[in-house]
Amino acid sequence: MSITFNKYFEFEYEKVERLSPLVRRIVAHNPNYFTFYGTNTYIVGTGEVAVVDPGPDLEEHVTAIADSLEGETISHILVTHTHYDHWPAYSYLQKKFGAKTYGFHPKKSERKIGASRSAAERSLSTQERFEISGFMPDVGVEHGSVIEGENWTIECVFTPGHASDHMCYRLKEENALFSGDHIMGWSTSVISPPSGNMKEYMESLDLLLHRNDGHYWPAHGPGIPDPIPYVQSFVQHRKERFDQILAQIRMGVHTIPEMVADIYRDISPMLHPAAERSTLAAMEYLIEKGLVDFQTDSGNTRMYHLTG
Repeated sequence: MSITFNKYFEFEYEKVERLSPLVRRIVAHNPNYFTFYGTNTYIVGTGEVAVVDPGPDLEEHVTAIADSLEGETISHILVTHTHYDHWPAYSYLQKKFGAKTYGFHPKKSERKIGASRSAAERSLSTQERFEISGFMPDVGVEHGSVIEGENWTIECVFTPGHASDHMCYRLKEENALFSGDHIMGWSTSVISPPSGNMKEYMESLDLLLHRNDGHYWPAHGPGIPDPIPYVQSFVQHRKERFDQILAQIRMGVHTIPEMVADIYRDISPMLHPAAERSTLAAMEYLIEKGLVDFQTDSGNTRMYHLTG
């Protein structure tokens, strides 16, 4: 099953666009191979609003967000995960509007805005799922947490995999899910260990399959109006990648760079390093499943082989 990507995305940088009665979008001017045209910042509600993924700290972007809210105020800033294209603009918005930031944190607690991180917070291990990036939410949320605003309600949906702290947010009033980088319409996500984890990613895809969210608003690219069949195609795509890796080993290919050169031969070589990271994540998944193992050669290169 192939994924039918939608790469048609009509927008104007730093211009607010009304998507639904409760959702507006502003696209940051930070395009690259991984952000598509840029990061989507969403404004939820009217009057006292929430901002989902404030985006990069670009002057024109934070100015556009603030200017679009004339007569309104930001009461909540929600961050899907701590990759740098999603959160740095919060600092300007927090100073201007006084809003607290919300995001996943293993220690679900509230800290004083502006307080420096403690040594204990800075030393949280990856096993505790916190990816140190310079961002620490003021309010930690977990799966099932509910955030309420003036005329909107957000349900937190924990979806680790692309990042260990990845959180989606469901707008209950419109049955719409802000899907971050977990599910996007233009591309699959890179799963890069140690923060990225293929087992968790597959489990998070399965979680979405058992929900009834009617529309996705991703952090990059266009919205997804019929999400469940699309998520099913993502699951099948990953399973096909696992089969390709196993086939490579059967053919006598034992290193990840060699596998990527063949499996991903139709994409730009500039993207092969990212493909190697996702292949490593897939390999760790297959090792955990007991299908693959490895030995390290004299050059400290992993040589993978089938078990049994």
